[in-house]
Amino acid sequence: MQTGFRFNWSPVKEPLGFVKVVEWLTAVFSFASCSGFSGRNFVSLFCAAGNNETLDASFSYPFRLNQVRLVEGNVSLCNHTSTETHLVGDSSSSAEFFVAVAVLAFLYSMAALLVYVGYMHVYRDSDFGPMFDFVVTAAFAFLWLVSSSAWARGLQVVKYATGTEGIASTLLPCRDAGVTCEVTEFTSMRTLNISVVFGFLNLIVWAGNAWFVYKETRWHSQKVNSQPAAGRGPGPAPI
Repeated sequence: MQTGFRFNWSPVKEPLGFVKVVEWLTAVFSFASCSGFSGRNFVSLFCAAGNNETLDASFSYPFRLNQVRLVEGNVSLCNHTSTETHLVGDSSSSAEFFVAVAVLAFLYSMAALLVYVGYMHVYRDSDFGPMFDFVVTAAFAFLWLVSSSAWARGLQVVKYATGTEGIASTLLPCRDAGVTCEVTEFTSMRTLNISVVFGFLNLIVWAGNAWFVYKETRWHSQKVNSQPAAGRGPGPAPI
């Protein structure tokens, strides 16, 4: 069996290779839309007595919100002395897990495409290649399910912690009856919403691709070959 590189675009035109191209693109959009995010929300404190105050909360990937300082220590806000205050919550584990899965999926898709277009003759002449590809593809489908679900929950924590309700419950002056706290300028989180959508889209794409990879394995070929044999049954008895 020859194992040299043979460039051939034909596998990319088939579902097996074409879906790998789609996986490569969706993985890029997933980690780019999440890992590249940074934003700033402005918080207004409307004081019943005295001048109004304005604070800002800057946050970015990986969203360790409990390390984002909202108020410096011993600052007077609406005639209240506030201690150092941070945002609440930490979504770094779910965000970093999501991005790690996306980066690994990107790298594996690229490696698989290289094998398809250059070593397809080796891939289809061996049992190991298709079986390994199927196991890894199925594993990525499961990882996309777990990471996308975790990141969707983590994003809800980010939205709450940087919104009016979360900040009002964190700032001590906001608990006073004469002080109203409100986030007056929001950073658009559209790209983070898109990252969650692409995460679940990746789940669908990788789960669908697992079927096309499974058809390349000997498990599928043995099943197909055994069906006609089982359907033929015994021949007619001689007269």
